[in-house]
Amino acid sequence: MIDARLRPVLSGTLGRIAAVVDRSWLSPGRLTAAGLTLGLAASAAAAVGWWWPALVAWLVSRLADGLDGPLARRRGTATALGGFLDIVADFTVYGAFVAGVAVGADGSATPFLVLLVTYYVNGAALLAYSSIAERLGRERGDERSLHFLGGWAEGAETIAVHSLFCLLPGFAGPIAWVWAAVVAVTAGQRVAHAVRTLSDSAWRRTR
Repeated sequence: MIDARLRPVLSGTLGRIAAVVDRSWLSPGRLTAAGLTLGLAASAAAAVGWWWPALVAWLVSRLADGLDGPLARRRGTATALGGFLDIVADFTVYGAFVAGVAVGADGSATPFLVLLVTYYVNGAALLAYSSIAERLGRERGDERSLHFLGGWAEGAETIAVHSLFCLLPGFAGPIAWVWAAVVAVTAGQRVAHAVRTLSDSAWRRTR
């Protein structure tokens, strides 16, 4: 929902941080791996109820995730493989963190299972649209590897809500229910956008 407004604001900051960490031993791929590793560590910490370490590891993992692209573009080494691995790492961390919170928080795991289903559907809508839009030769609109469709639940909101799980673990279940509803609406928005934009003659000719 706010990613489009945040991206221009954050791009300069992330670019400056990328310049600071630009060392020969630190590659964009290693930053992606660090983000994945820290995200999984945050998930494990949440699973055992170490909420503050989980929060710190989660936020640092998202910082690493935000820096791999700017560093690659700064060096002129951005590749399709790098974008692919970045997306796979993101989806892995998001799902693992929800699973970790489900284990570590008191109460039923049902809201977290529902949330994971909405993540699955929302991710499927995003990836399917991106693949077809790429085949139709449509412009992405920014430097990212996929055609990202806007909606209520985007990257910034996900980072904030997963942080709330750590800050308010006693309310993690209700937060998950509300967030699952928001993600479900976002999936619906993306499906509706796809129906509008892919139901044209250009799309029909590719079938």
